[in-house]
Amino acid sequence: MDFQTLCTEDFYARVSGRRGCGERRVTEELRREFRRSEGGTYLDHAAATLFPESAVRNYCEDVSTNLYGNPHSHSPSSRLTHDSVERVRLRILQFFDADPEQYSVVFTSGCTSALRLVAESFPWRRGSVFSYLTDSHTSVVGMRGLASALGAVTLPVAPDDLRDGADEDDSCQTPHLFSFPAQSNFSGRKYPLSCVTGIRARRLYPACAYRGQWRVLLDAASFVCTSPLSLRQCRADFVPVSFYKMLGFPTGLGALLVRSDAAAALHKRYFGGGTAAAYLSGEDYYVEARSTTDRLEDGTISFLDVIALNHSFDALHKLTGGMRSVQEHTFALARYTYLVLSSLRHGSGRSLAQVYAHGHFESASSQGPILTFNLLDAQGGFIGYSQVDRMASLYNIHLRTGCFCNTGACQAFLGISSEQMKSNLQAGHVCGDAVDLVEGRPTGAVRVSFGYMSTFDDCQNLLKFVVECFCSGAVSVDGGRIQAALRHATSPSTSTDTSTDTSTSPRGPSTDEDRDELQRESQSHRDEGEELQRESQSHRDKGEEPQSQRGGAYTLSKIYIYPVKSCGAFEVERWPLGPRGLLYDRGWMVVNGNGVCLSQKREARLCLIKPRVELSNNRLQLLAPEMESVSVPLETEAQSQICLSKVCGDRVETLDCGDGVADWLSRFLGQTSRLIRLSPDFTRGARKRTGRAAASEVSASLSLVNEAQYLMINVSSVERIQRLVQRREQALSEGSSVLDVQNIISRFRANLVLSGGGGAFEEDEWTHVSIGDARFTVSGPCGRCHMVGIDQESGARTREPLLSLSELRGQRKVTFGVYLSHRLPENSRTPVFLCRGSSVRPVSLPRPNALPAPP
Repeated sequence: MDFQTLCTEDFYARVSGRRGCGERRVTEELRREFRRSEGGTYLDHAAATLFPESAVRNYCEDVSTNLYGNPHSHSPSSRLTHDSVERVRLRILQFFDADPEQYSVVFTSGCTSALRLVAESFPWRRGSVFSYLTDSHTSVVGMRGLASALGAVTLPVAPDDLRDGADEDDSCQTPHLFSFPAQSNFSGRKYPLSCVTGIRARRLYPACAYRGQWRVLLDAASFVCTSPLSLRQCRADFVPVSFYKMLGFPTGLGALLVRSDAAAALHKRYFGGGTAAAYLSGEDYYVEARSTTDRLEDGTISFLDVIALNHSFDALHKLTGGMRSVQEHTFALARYTYLVLSSLRHGSGRSLAQVYAHGHFESASSQGPILTFNLLDAQGGFIGYSQVDRMASLYNIHLRTGCFCNTGACQAFLGISSEQMKSNLQAGHVCGDAVDLVEGRPTGAVRVSFGYMSTFDDCQNLLKFVVECFCSGAVSVDGGRIQAALRHATSPSTSTDTSTDTSTSPRGPSTDEDRDELQRESQSHRDEGEELQRESQSHRDKGEEPQSQRGGAYTLSKIYIYPVKSCGAFEVERWPLGPRGLLYDRGWMVVNGNGVCLSQKREARLCLIKPRVELSNNRLQLLAPEMESVSVPLETEAQSQICLSKVCGDRVETLDCGDGVADWLSRFLGQTSRLIRLSPDFTRGARKRTGRAAASEVSASLSLVNEAQYLMINVSSVERIQRLVQRREQALSEGSSVLDVQNIISRFRANLVLSGGGGAFEEDEWTHVSIGDARFTVSGPCGRCHMVGIDQESGARTREPLLSLSELRGQRKVTFGVYLSHRLPENSRTPVFLCRGSSVRPVSLPRPNALPAPP
C-alpha cells in the first residue's frame, strides 16, 4: 500500500466507515456558506470554528428590521429584547438537554470569564480543596489564585490518578470543587463524563480522600464544539462554554450553565447593575437579586450578540441535522488523518511524525477531532513547529502551534519537566513565541482540528503538504499499522480507552526504533537539500577561518528603497542616509478602513504600486497598472490629521496624506484604503536584541520598518538558493519555469545587495560592515515568512523560494539576509551617501581560540 492509495476516498471510506465525503447537495450547500475559505485549508476549529454566511446575513436582517432596547428597561423595545434573550436561554438549555427547572444560563464574555465567575463566587473557606486535572486549560488552572487567596488548598491531579476509592459517609459540609475537561484541548482525549457522578458521590479520587461536599466543574468548551452533551445524564454543577468555538459567531460571548442547588452556594462579593434587589449607598446594606441570572450577570449583557445566537443555532441545525452527525463526521476525518500521518515514513524508514494521543482513535466516545503532532526529519530529529507553521502558511493551511494554553498536557506528552520549563523561561522562551526547539527538544507541537464544514480534501491537503515539504527521500507507508487500524475500524471500541500507543506516547521512542536504526545505518545517500545544507555550513566548521578572511572583495551592486511599506521597490544609484535609515525608506504605509496596516501578506497587489521619490520637486509619486499616477508632498502639511497606528506591535504616530491619494488607493486595491506617513516629530526606537551583536548594537531610530533600519543580502547566497530551486523544479516537472536570480532578489526586498566576495552565507558571520565611508552594525538575521513567495512584478503567489530556503536551513529558524543599523555622526552637516559600486568591507566573528587581529 502506497501514499497515493491512502489519498483516495475509497480508503477513507474503509477507515472511517463513511462513504466518500457526504451527499453532493450538502457539500454544495456548505461550499456556498463558506465561500470565503475557498483556496485555503482551515484546520483550527478547536480555536475558533467558521460561521456560515447565512447566520450573519439573517442576523443583520433581524437587527436592521427590529428595534431592540436595553433589557433592563420596560419599553416595548426593551421587552422585545428581554423576551428574545429569554428565548435564547431556553434554546441553549434545549441544545444541552438540560432541564430548565434544574439549570440556569448565565451569559459571560467567554469561557474564561465563566470560570472566573465560579472562582470569585464559590464559597471557599479554610480547608476547602480546589482540585483540577493537569490536562486542563490555563483558564481552569488560573482559578487556583483566587481559591488559594481565600484559604483553599490546590490539588492538581494527573489523568492516571483518577481512580475509584472507598466511599465513606460523613456529614462534613466543607465545600470542595473538582474541575476536569470533557475533552482535552491539547490531544482531543475525551474523559469519562461518569467522573461527574463519581466525584459528587465521593467514590472517585480525589473526592474519596477529602471529607466534605464536592461540586464538579465540567469544562465543556472543547467538547461541545463537535459532540453532543446531555446534562440530564451528566449532572455537572458548573458547565462553562464559549459560543464562537461552537458556532463561529458571535465572538466575545460565553455562558456558565449552573445547577440550581449549586447556584445557591455562589455569592458574588461585587455587585453591579442588575445584580442587586436593593442596596443603600450610605451604609453597607445590600440584598441580592433572587434570580440566578440576575445576580450573577454584571450590568447589561451583550444582548445583540445573544440574539445572534438564534441565527447561528438555526444555521447549525439546518446544515448538520444535529451534533451526533457533527461528531461522526469530524471524528471520521480526524481518524483518517491520524492513521495516514502516523504511518508515513521517510525514505530512510524513520517515522515522519510523532503523534500525541491516547490510543489509536478507535472511537468517537474516547477521542475528539483533534490531532496534535510534531514532525521528524530523516534522522529522527524534531522539526520545530514554527517552521511547520511558516510552511503551512505558504500552502494557505491554517493550523495552531505551541502548547495551546495547556501546559500540563504539553509537559506530559513532550516529556518536559518543571525544571526544564523554568529553564526555558529564563532562556527567554514564553508562551506564544517562536522558540520551538531547545537543545533539539520541542517546546510545543502542531495541532489540527476539524469542524462540521471540514472535508476530505482538507485532510488530503494537509497530508500532501507534510509529504512535499518534510519527507526526505521517497515516502513510504507502514503497512502493519494500516492493517491494525483497519481491524480496529471493523469493530470500533465504545469504551474510553486510556491505553497509550507506544509510537505516540509522551514517553519513550517509536516502536520502529530498532528497524529504523538498521535502515539508517544502511542508508547510502541524502537528498539534495541535505547535501546543499552541509555545503552551505562548511565555511563555519570548527577550525576554519571565516571566508571573509580568505579573500574576495564585495561590492554594493544595488540600492533599493521602499518608500511605502509593502509596496514596490525604487532602485537608486546614489542615496543619502537619514536618521532612520535610507532617506524616506518605509516613510509611508497603506492602511485599511479600520486603520490597520496592509501588507502583501493580506493584499499582494500592493507590490504592483511603484513609488518614486522625486527629490527635485519634493514629491512622492505612486504609479500602478491602468491607473493615472498620483503624488503627495514628501513633507506632509502641518494641518494633516494625526492618527495612531501599530507596526509590529509598536505604537507609532502618523499623519494622514489626504483624500486624493486615499481614493486612488481604494480604487486600485478594491477596498477602503488610506496613505499615512510617520510623523517627523515621533521617535520609534529599535527593540533591544539578544545574542552576539547585542553588545555592540547602536541605538537606532526606526521608520515604519519591521525590525531594523537596513536589510542586506548577498548575491552568492541568492545564487545558492536559485540553484536549489532549479533542482527542485526540474525534479518535479520538466520544462517548468524556474525563478531567476533577479526575481529572487526582488522577493527578499533588501535595501542593500552585495556581489562578489568569497561565497554564500558569509554574511551570517559578520558583526560589522563598512560601505564606503559609512560603518554599520549587524543586528542579526532576518527571519523569513511566506511573503517571499510573492512575485514582485505580478503579485502571483508561489511556494518558492521559501520551500528551498527552508530545506536548506534545515531545523533552524528560516532566515535570509542580515539586518544593519547605523547612526549618523552627531552635529555633522555633511550628508552621508551610499553609492552603487562602493567597496564593502565586512568584519566577521573571530575563529575560536584564534589570536586577535593586529590593530
